[in-house]
Amino acid sequence: MPSFITGQAVAEHADRDSCWIIVHSKVYDVTEFLDEHPGGSKIILKYAGKDASEAYEPIHPPDAIENNLPIEKHIGTVDPNTVVKVVKEVTEEDKRRQALMDARPPLDEILNLHDFEAVAKAVLPAKAWAYYSSASDDEITIRENRAAFQRVWFRPRVLRDVTSVDWSTTILGCKSSLPIYISATALGKLGHPDGELNLTRAAAKHGVIQMIPTLASCSFDEIVDAAQPGQPLFLQLYVNRDREITKKYVQHAEKRGVKALFITVDAPQLGRREKDMRMKFVDDGAGAKVQEGQKDVKKDQGVARAISSFIDPSLSWKDIPWFRSITNMHIILKGVATPEDAVLAYEAGCQGIVLSNHGGRQLDTSRSGIENLVDIVAALKTKGPWPNPNFSVFVDGGVRRASDVLKAIALGASAVGVGRGFLYAFCSYGQEGVERAIEVLRDEFEMNMRLLGARTISEVVPEMVDASALRSHVGLTPADNLYNTTYQPLSLAAFKPKL
Repeated sequence: MPSFITGQAVAEHADRDSCWIIVHSKVYDVTEFLDEHPGGSKIILKYAGKDASEAYEPIHPPDAIENNLPIEKHIGTVDPNTVVKVVKEVTEEDKRRQALMDARPPLDEILNLHDFEAVAKAVLPAKAWAYYSSASDDEITIRENRAAFQRVWFRPRVLRDVTSVDWSTTILGCKSSLPIYISATALGKLGHPDGELNLTRAAAKHGVIQMIPTLASCSFDEIVDAAQPGQPLFLQLYVNRDREITKKYVQHAEKRGVKALFITVDAPQLGRREKDMRMKFVDDGAGAKVQEGQKDVKKDQGVARAISSFIDPSLSWKDIPWFRSITNMHIILKGVATPEDAVLAYEAGCQGIVLSNHGGRQLDTSRSGIENLVDIVAALKTKGPWPNPNFSVFVDGGVRRASDVLKAIALGASAVGVGRGFLYAFCSYGQEGVERAIEVLRDEFEMNMRLLGARTISEVVPEMVDASALRSHVGLTPADNLYNTTYQPLSLAAFKPKL
């Protein structure tokens, strides 16, 4: 029989000089890790000598602590009968949110992705909503991402036999029931206990491709293990300063069957996301396996900064040959914004690019992906036949409707990434929410393709849209009332009255 450590023994190590914590019934000595923790030492010391599982679970992969701590810091297994349970206080805010959860609209009354966003805004904890919904600086780009689609107008064809329409496609050699993939979003367990597994399971049922985030709350292997045999998966990668960690991560993903590597190239430093920063979310910690080795984290700038200091700002074009040498996966650069860089990606031997501004979370007043698409496709056409079967162009940011996707495809996109739409779906309703979101989009594709006069995705052509107003950033575009209803404006620093 294994010997257990008593809860009383763990409780004796409850300060900065000797700090033990319990996570998933295992005891760890994190004393030397306190100042290296990406979320700061304060949150760990709050649970010094106690069971930290409840705080750890939403924002760490299950194996994060084991992979980050040397084996000699793994003290052993705690006797569960001797651990004093930390009773979480149920606040008035908790009661309010639970009442809203109980009063959610039934799923059959969810008619569009905006509905999911409205429900998520109501039921998520304020700090989780701030992290998910925040964008950089004045949040101009996040709003522009949505507005840009309204400046593209359809030119539908009529008197075509649209009895049968087919919106399925192939993305990087993988069959997809929609011309959409689930784009990577971080820290899924902030919004639902099953986190990214909601996406994996729903994607399997409906033939949609999921992109696994580097900063997922679930571990990479946990997500892959939840997939069905043959289910196509992509991987989003933040490149670690320690390239050996990156190499092992990438090659492990390839061995597990991941089909494409989406390297994020627009985040040498994460943007200032002020909604997140104002929530002081850093005290709640965050982490993922690929964050090993980071120090000197700024601890007053929100969870986004806290979880990202491992990212290598030296990443450059000279690294692309190295990536090509370590993997046979398709290599896609995520975050391209100019024709010049699109051409460089093509010439570097990449298999594609994502026209993305990180959901408005990086450089504010960057142009939208849909606007950049026009110039980038024109530049790529000078490099050979178009569409190019060996080079894909994807777009993400601001997509809420199937009509948005069809506009992007008409302008030259191979497929479109949707991130927040599916994130808010599972935050609101779990896996069933994601399945409902897919069904909603499928219904929209059927209607829009019939009305557009396109029977297949290949029949969605440039002549079906008028993009002449795309560059008119100030104009008389009709307001998007649904989006404006859910968008939460930024606030200024608040006065603190004396009690």
